[in-house]
Amino acid sequence: MKRIKAKVRITGTLRLQTGLHIGSSSAFAAIGATDSPIIKDPLTNLPIIPGSSLKGKMRSLLARTKNEKVANQPDEDHETIRRLFGDAYDHKQAALIFNDLFLINEQELMDRGAELLTEVKFENTIDRRTAGAKPRQIERAIAGSEFGIDLIYNVSDLIELDDDFSFILDGFKLLTLDYLGGSGTRGYGRVEFSDFQAEVVIGELGVEALQMMNDKLSTI
Repeated sequence: MKRIKAKVRITGTLRLQTGLHIGSSSAFAAIGATDSPIIKDPLTNLPIIPGSSLKGKMRSLLARTKNEKVANQPDEDHETIRRLFGDAYDHKQAALIFNDLFLINEQELMDRGAELLTEVKFENTIDRRTAGAKPRQIERAIAGSEFGIDLIYNVSDLIELDDDFSFILDGFKLLTLDYLGGSGTRGYGRVEFSDFQAEVVIGELGVEALQMMNDKLSTI
């Protein structure tokens, strides 16, 4: 395992352009509850985005664009992807740590007239054989919601720094052209990013290295 030279904190804002559905278990839902609820903070009952959802989507998009061939297993991913996101097969710890994303503009949404910070979307699936409709209710975090991004990047090799940040940059850009969560092909989960900033929180990096990271993040 490589020695960690520094820890860099990457912060920013994720804004929903369309409603987002990242589901939680409905096994114990009350009668009359939605068929497919979203995951929420148990203390505030506000929507959250699990760090694992953001990490998994970014890794998937990068693998589909950066791998030279189709990877059947995560250990076949591009070397930089395995370095950033981890490789259980090779016991390689991820250089990127994704924290959960919490809602940061609750008051703004309420001031703009939002009575609830989630919505229930009614949809139908049609049985092609019988032409019968199967209605369902899907809960979504509402468009306009903003969530705080909080990542930690462990710097082990300065030579890898530029390459790593290029991949991080591409991962966020790819996500703006794709979707997060479920039902993305039906318009759910469109996102945009802003206000990215990198700062060294443990260890030391040169001024030029930190400037390079922030310059790249400013292009998202």
